[in-house]
Amino acid sequence: MDSNELRIGDAEREQTMEALREHFAQGRLTHEELDERLDQALASKTARDLAKVTADLPGSHQPAPGYREPVPHYDMDGWREAMSAHRRQMQSMRQAQRDVRHSIHEQHREMRRQWRHQGHPWRHHRGPHPFLGVLFVLMVLGLIFGGFGIFKVLFVVWIGSMLFGAIHRRFNSRR
Repeated sequence: MDSNELRIGDAEREQTMEALREHFAQGRLTHEELDERLDQALASKTARDLAKVTADLPGSHQPAPGYREPVPHYDMDGWREAMSAHRRQMQSMRQAQRDVRHSIHEQHREMRRQWRHQGHPWRHHRGPHPFLGVLFVLMVLGLIFGGFGIFKVLFVVWIGSMLFGAIHRRFNSRR
């Protein structure tokens, strides 16, 4: 059976009517011609009938509705080549990702090595720990408001903290 003798559906009719409206908008059809051709499109039953409605208009040399392009035949060798190329591309992308991860890990190792050698940048403060100043203020307030007993306890803690800080700084400066 000829593909032009196949029956058409509403979608094909609507597509043709839309094309007719576009031709009217561009001035190729008068209002009366548009109405007449829309009626013909609605009355069409086969692809041949529908093709007659737009036969004298530009762009109407399209395949009839329902016509399908033949499916191209692919040989298996070409498909295998394409898949092989795809696999090679994916492997190279994975290798690039591994290389990036490796370089990031190397940068982190180098930073840790530098920190161990030089010490952390935020640990380079000089002088007593801020805790000693707070402890000193508490010691003075304890002497004023709490008496000599609290002062003695806070004074011993303050001296111990100063000694611990000095030993700690001396130990870390030798690295």
